[in-house]
Amino acid sequence: MAAHGTRGDGTEPASLPNIVPLELSHLSRLSWELGSHVVSDSDSVLINEWDHASNRWQLSVFEVTANTVIIRVRTSVGRERFYGAIDSEFRSALAAIETAPSWQRIE
Repeated sequence: MAAHGTRGDGTEPASLPNIVPLELSHLSRLSWELGSHVVSDSDSVLINEWDHASNRWQLSVFEVTANTVIIRVRTSVGRERFYGAIDSEFRSALAAIETAPSWQRIE
């Protein structure tokens, strides 16, 4: 994706909030406007969603291209943050959230 980067002065790499048990080294923070537009596009496919057991956080992952996923993190107060990630890197890290006792997949 052409639009990526971090908030602030740009020296810190993008990272997921600490509550999310995924380690992704190639991550891009997207603006809310861009992220919400991309995931609502008809070409975007929801892959999986998880709820945090006690903090009302939610994690959703969308496939947007053959090599790119968008991760939407919804905080306990309803704020949404969007991140772009490499599909293969996300799938390699998937076991971390699947085995985390505090995260439950939404069926």
